[in-house]
Amino acid sequence: MSNTILEVRHLSKTFGKNEVLRDIDFTVRAGDVTSIIGASGSGKSTLLRCINLLETPTAGAILFHGQDITGKGMKAAAYRSKVGMVFQSFNLFNNMTVLDNCMVGQIKVLKKSKDEAKENAMKYLERVGMAPYINAKPRQISGGQKQRVAIARALAMEPEVLLFDEPTSALDPEMVGEVLDVMRSLADGGMTMLVVTHEMAFARDVSNHVVFMSEGVICEEGDPKEVFSNPKQQRTQEFLSRFARG
Repeated sequence: MSNTILEVRHLSKTFGKNEVLRDIDFTVRAGDVTSIIGASGSGKSTLLRCINLLETPTAGAILFHGQDITGKGMKAAAYRSKVGMVFQSFNLFNNMTVLDNCMVGQIKVLKKSKDEAKENAMKYLERVGMAPYINAKPRQISGGQKQRVAIARALAMEPEVLLFDEPTSALDPEMVGEVLDVMRSLADGGMTMLVVTHEMAFARDVSNHVVFMSEGVICEEGDPKEVFSNPKQQRTQEFLSRFARG
C-alpha cells in the first residue's frame, strides 16, 4: 500500500541471553496514531529505540517506505530527521536556549540557514504554546514546558513520523494534561504517531490503533475501542482490568 510508512517485520532484540523482543510484526500507515501499551519491562521502549536506530535489532527488518533501514549504508541522522523521537527525559541541550534547541538540528542535519531555521522553530514553538519562552534555558522552565519544547524541536525537523517514548511519565500529574493536549492536537492534524504510553485514556480515545505488548511479544492489537472493551487474550484482560480499577 502506498500510504504505508513503516513496517516492522519479525523484529527481535537480545541483550546477552535476555530476549527483550521476539518476532515483532506491525505496520504504520500515514495518519495512524498507534499506542503501544503494556506493563513495564514488556519491551515497549526497546521497540521504539530499535525503530529509531538507537538500538540495533538482533534479527528482522524495519522498512521505511520499503527500504530496510537496518541495512548497511543507512545514514541514521537523515533517517531520524524523518522519524523523530520525543523522549521521556526531554533530552534538551541544557546550555542552549529554547529557540536554539529547536534550531540546531535544522541547521546541522537539514542544512537550513539560521533565518530559515528560526522562522520554522518559531512556528512550532507557537504551536505548542512555548513562543514566550524562546530565550529561557531548560533549567528555567517546568517539566511540562520542557516536553513541549522537545515536541516542537522534533516537529521543526518536519518528520513523517513522530515516536513518543512515555512522554508524560517524568512529569508531575498537573503537567501531564498540557503535553497530552499538544499530542491530541497533533493527532487531530493528521500527524503519524507511534506512542509508548501508560496514559490509557489517550490510547483508547486518541489512537486509531493499539498494540498490547507482554514479555517481549505483541499479545494483541487492533482498534482501541475493540481492544479496550472486548480484549481477546487473557493477559490483555488482566492488564486492562487493573487500568479499569485504577
